[in-house]
Amino acid sequence: MSLWLCAGLLSITPVGAVDADGIAACDVESSTTVLQEDRLPAGLAAQAIWLDQRHLQWPQHDDNIAGGRFVLAHSADARLAIAADGSVTGADGRVELEVVSRPLPPTLRDRFPHLDGGVVLAIPETARATLPELLRQQLLVLALDSDQRPLAVTRVQIAGALDALYADAVGESALGAQPAMSSTRLALWAPSARRVSLCLYRDGTGAAISRQPLIRNDHSGIWQVELPGNLEGDYYTYLVEVIAPGTGRVINRVTDPYSLGLTTESRRSRITDLDNAALKPSGWDRRQRPEPAEAAVDQVIYELHVRDFSVADDSVRRGYRGRYLAFTEPRSRGMRHLRSLVAAGVTDVHLLPVFDFASVPEADCLPSLFEGAADGTGQQAQVAAIRHRDCHNWGYDPYHFTTPEGSYAGDAADGTVRIREFRAMVMALNAIGLRVGMDVVYNHTFAAGQDDRSVLDRIVPGYYHRLDADGHVETSTCCPNTATEHAMMARLMIDSAVVWVRDYGIDAFRFDLMGHQPRAAMERLQTAVNAAAGRPIRLLGEGWNFGEVADGARFVQASQRSLPGSGIATFSDRARDAVRGGGCCDSGATLVAGQGWLNGLNYAPNALATSGGEDRQALLRQADLARVGLAGTLRDYRMRRHDGMASSLSAIDYAGQPAGYAAEPGEVVNYVENHDNLTLFDLNVLKLPQDTSADDRARVQVLGNAIVAFSQGIAYLHAGQEILRSKSLDRNSYDSGDGFNRLDWRLRDNGFGRGLPPAWDNQSSWRWMQPLLADTTLRPTPAQIRWTRDAVFDLLRIRNGSSLFRLRSAEEVQQRLRFFNTGPDQEPTVLVGHLDGEGLAGAGFAALVYLINADSQAHALTVPELAGQTWRLHPIQASRRAADQRPRRDARYDHDSGRFTIPARTAVVFVRP
Repeated sequence: MSLWLCAGLLSITPVGAVDADGIAACDVESSTTVLQEDRLPAGLAAQAIWLDQRHLQWPQHDDNIAGGRFVLAHSADARLAIAADGSVTGADGRVELEVVSRPLPPTLRDRFPHLDGGVVLAIPETARATLPELLRQQLLVLALDSDQRPLAVTRVQIAGALDALYADAVGESALGAQPAMSSTRLALWAPSARRVSLCLYRDGTGAAISRQPLIRNDHSGIWQVELPGNLEGDYYTYLVEVIAPGTGRVINRVTDPYSLGLTTESRRSRITDLDNAALKPSGWDRRQRPEPAEAAVDQVIYELHVRDFSVADDSVRRGYRGRYLAFTEPRSRGMRHLRSLVAAGVTDVHLLPVFDFASVPEADCLPSLFEGAADGTGQQAQVAAIRHRDCHNWGYDPYHFTTPEGSYAGDAADGTVRIREFRAMVMALNAIGLRVGMDVVYNHTFAAGQDDRSVLDRIVPGYYHRLDADGHVETSTCCPNTATEHAMMARLMIDSAVVWVRDYGIDAFRFDLMGHQPRAAMERLQTAVNAAAGRPIRLLGEGWNFGEVADGARFVQASQRSLPGSGIATFSDRARDAVRGGGCCDSGATLVAGQGWLNGLNYAPNALATSGGEDRQALLRQADLARVGLAGTLRDYRMRRHDGMASSLSAIDYAGQPAGYAAEPGEVVNYVENHDNLTLFDLNVLKLPQDTSADDRARVQVLGNAIVAFSQGIAYLHAGQEILRSKSLDRNSYDSGDGFNRLDWRLRDNGFGRGLPPAWDNQSSWRWMQPLLADTTLRPTPAQIRWTRDAVFDLLRIRNGSSLFRLRSAEEVQQRLRFFNTGPDQEPTVLVGHLDGEGLAGAGFAALVYLINADSQAHALTVPELAGQTWRLHPIQASRRAADQRPRRDARYDHDSGRFTIPARTAVVFVRP
C-alpha cells in the first residue's frame, strides 16, 4: 500500500446540551457528549506504561533522584488539574507506588522489549483489588521529591494492565450482536467504560425506539444485554461513557467494532444473522467452490480492484458498473477476460479492500472520468477538486473490518444489500473457477481518538492503537497503527477473518503491511480460519520491516525474515527491484536513470543513464538478484554468483539484507507489478530509451511476466499487466479517480496518455513525464495490447502445464533447479534455468530449460552440460498458434555443442521428452 493522510472529523456536544441519561442522547447530531472537560494541559504526555496487574514503568524518568516518591492520582470524573506550583488537584484519591529495584520477570521483559531504563513502580498489594476501578478513571503518576514537591507528572498508558486483568476475555463468548429465535444478545468489550447502553432503531435513519443499559461482567470487562425477541434487521449504536484523554469524561455514541451490517456512511450497525436466507443470493448454499490449492505454490493470483474492473465497461448494465454485481454479468467483456485468464492458469482473484472503508461517500459520490490532452494538467486538477467526494479509492482506510463496503453495493442504506451482493460476487467468481481472496488491512484504522469515524478508540481509549513513548498514536503505516500485540485487538482481527471465510466463502487473505503484526497472532489466525473454513486458507502479505516495530523492537514480527517456517507467504522485493530498476519511492531524474535488468541497465542506456564498467557490475548484481527470485528467494538455495563464488542466497546482499530469506517456496510471492507504485508498462516508458519501439515495449512487458511465470513460489499478477496497463505514469493512484485507474476490456486503450498524473504524488517528476505522455509513438495499438495478452497467456499455460515451475519444497528446488550462464564471464542479459523432472509427478517432461533474453539483440550461449541431449521447443511455443512466433522462427539448439540461440527480448522454453 501507499502512504496518505487520514482526514479527521470531530463533533462534540457540550456539557449540559442533552440529558445524558435519556433516549434523546441516541439521536443528538454529534457523536460525543462531554460531561466533564479535561482540565489537564493540552499535550501532556503519557509516559508511564502499565505492564501488568502490578507493575508500571516510566522509562523517561530519572531514577537516580534521591528520596523520590511516586503516587498515582485518580479521578472518576476527570477533574484532575495541575496547579501553578505543579501540584495536582481534583483527585478522588492517591495510591502510593513502590519503587521496584529487582529485575522485572522475564515474561514482562519479553512482552515489552522496547522499554528500557527509567523507573519501575508497583501498586502495593493492599491496593491491587482496586485496579479494575482505577483503570476506569483518569490517572496521573506524580514524581515527588523528598519534600513532597512535584518533580514530574505524566498520564498513564493502560493497555498492558487491561490485557493482564482481562486476559480471559479473549476466550469469552461471541462479541457483537447475536440474534436468536427468541432473544437477541449484544456484547461489547469495554473494560474501562463507566457505563454502556444500547440505542435501538427500527431503521437506518429514524429516531431511537429504546435505550437499554448493558450489564458489566467484572471478570471479562464485557458489557452485555439480552433483549426479548429476534431483532434481526433492527439497527443499533452504543453509548459508552469513558475517560477520553485530552477531552474528559464523555459519552461516545459509536457503532459496534463487531458490526456485520451497516447503514449508509456506517452511521448505525445492523443486527444481522448471516445465516438468514434473505441475506443469501439464490443458490448460495449450493454453490460449487473451486477446490483448495493443493499447495501454496499452485496459486496464480490476479489482483483486482472492484471499481476499476467495470466502471468503464459498457457491456455491464449501468447500475452494476463499479459494483459487486458487475461480476454477475457473465457476458460482459470483463468477465470474459477473467474466464480467459482462468483457462490460461490463473487460479485466484484477490480483491483490493472490500471491507467497510471511510474514504468514499456511500451516498452521492461523484464520478471522476475526465478527458483532456495526453500531457495536460487539467484532468488531475479536476480529480483534485473532488478527490474527497468522488467514488474511487483503493480503500486502505478501515472503518469496520467485518462488513462489506457500501459504495460497491446497489443500495448502501439497506444493510442487507451489500451482504447479498458481495456473496453474489463471490459466487459468480467461483462459478468461473476462481477462488476469491481479500486484501485486508488490520494494521491501522482510518481514525483514532475522538474523531467521529474512530470506533475502537472511542470505546476503549488508548488500547487498540500502538502508542509511542509519550502516548501518541503511532502512524508509521500512514494512519493510526493498531496494536495487534494486544490481546483483544488480535482477537478482533482473528474473529473478523473467521467471518469472512465462514460466511462469505473467502479462500485467502493478503495482509497489508503484515510486518506490523506479530507472527504469533498471524499463526493463531491461520489456525482459526482453517478450522472455520474446513479447508486450507492461504495467507500472504507485505512483510516489510520498518517503523516502530522494525527488527523485532516490540515483538517477533510477521515480516520477511521472521516468518520462515510458518507457511505464511510474503512478497519478495528482491527480483522485483532488480528487474524493474530503482526503488519504490524514486522520483525526478532518479526515476528515469535507475534502469534495471529488464529495461536496459548497461546494455540499452537511456538519456539519463551512465554507462561503462560500473554499470556492467550493477547489471551482474541485478542478474543474480533476478535468479534469487527464480529460485524462490530461498535462504539456503546455493548457486554460483557473479563474482564466481558459490553461496547460499542468504549470503547475497540486498540493500543490506539477505537476498534469500524464505524457508520454503510457498512462503514467497513473486511479482513485478501490483497496485502500488508505477505499473510495469509505465516504469518502462520512463526507463527504456525513448526510441524503443512499441513492439519492443510489448516484448519487455512479456519478459517481466516470464520472470513471474518461471519463478518458484506463488505467482502474482496485477490486473492489466497482461494488457500493458498504464495509469498515465501515476506512481500512487490510490486517490486518483476513475480516469487514471479504469480498465478497458475492449483492449483499445491501455490507459497511457490520460493526462499528467495528480500533482500530490507526481509533480516532482512532471518535467520528465510530460514529453513522454505527449509522444504518441509510445501508446500501444489494440493489436499490440492483444498480442501481449496472448503472449502472457502462453507463459501462464507453460507454468500451469508443469509442476517443475511449482516445486513444493526447498529441497526439491535445490535438487531440481540449476542455473547456467553464471559467474563473472556470463552474458548477464540472459537468464538460464534448468529444471530436472525425473520422477516428479506432473512434470510433463524429463527436463526443461528456460532462457530469458532481455537484450535488444540475440545471443547464443553454449551449455556443455546439455550437449548431446534431445531438446525441443516447448509445444506451446512451437505451435503455429503461439502468440509470439519469434521462438518458433528464431530460437535454436545445437545438439552436438549444446549451443542455444535466443532471440532478442524473448523468453524461450526447451523441453526434453
